[in-house]
Amino acid sequence: MLTTLIMICAAVVAFVSIVAVSLPLIARDRLTSRMKAVAARRQELSAIQRANLQTGRRKNAPRRRQALMRAVVDRLKLQDMLEAKELKAKLAQAGWRGQSAPLTFIFARVALPVVLLALGLVYATTVFADLPLTNRAFILVGAMAAGAYLPHLMLTNAIQKRQFSVARAFPDALDLMVICVDAGLSVEASLGRVVDEMGETSPELAEEFGLTAAELAFLGDRRHAWENLADRTGLAQVRSLSTTLLQSEKYGTPVSQALKVLAQENRESRMSEAEKKAAALPAKLTVPMIVFFLPVLFLVIAGPAAIQVSGVMK
Repeated sequence: MLTTLIMICAAVVAFVSIVAVSLPLIARDRLTSRMKAVAARRQELSAIQRANLQTGRRKNAPRRRQALMRAVVDRLKLQDMLEAKELKAKLAQAGWRGQSAPLTFIFARVALPVVLLALGLVYATTVFADLPLTNRAFILVGAMAAGAYLPHLMLTNAIQKRQFSVARAFPDALDLMVICVDAGLSVEASLGRVVDEMGETSPELAEEFGLTAAELAFLGDRRHAWENLADRTGLAQVRSLSTTLLQSEKYGTPVSQALKVLAQENRESRMSEAEKKAAALPAKLTVPMIVFFLPVLFLVIAGPAAIQVSGVMK
């Protein structure tokens, strides 16, 4: 027993001696590490500064383009069109909310007819030089008309695509809001949860709800936030949601019950729309069946008989 105790004490003393000798060797120099951290941070800040300078140089070109577009618009005295609320509302419905979006749209309406007219003139004098003068004049007029109509067409197409995406995901978003409100979350927290869950499936709806949540947090009057949501989307079901929530806040009715009724109405509306499309399928398939299926069917049925009759006739 005494021998074991002596061995344990000797082992402890040996371990402590080794630690005491090696500790100064393995201990880190705090000053050196701090200096290294400062140097690394300095290099990081330097890299960020260089990146900002490069970004500033890159931004100069868009600013010059915006200055050029602004000069053209001012020269043609189109400031009233640039400040039109209807145009800004349509651009917002299309998702074009940048400060330069109205300026770019007005400039495109002015520049595209001129550009396409120049291209049409080049083609009319080179490729279509053999055509009569009237035909070449029609080409030029068509090029100008296409340039004048193209911005409106692109804007309308963008609005329809965005509204279709929002309308398709809106019933699911309402169901998710009902679940969140029943769980005890506020309307703002419910919107934030919808933004997190719907970000991948419908980025457009997530963006609209995210903007609404931000406006509810910062605007003094909540009515403006809900009205802005309805105006940005331009959809009847979203306006119904805004009206329902405004009435719930005004009269103190339960928000959960109102959202449940609205979600049920949207589900029924989506189902009726699907049934309407299904009922229209027979009429839409009539022409493709007559053009594509019936000739093949007649060929399969009457083909062998025609081959046998031709063999007998020979």
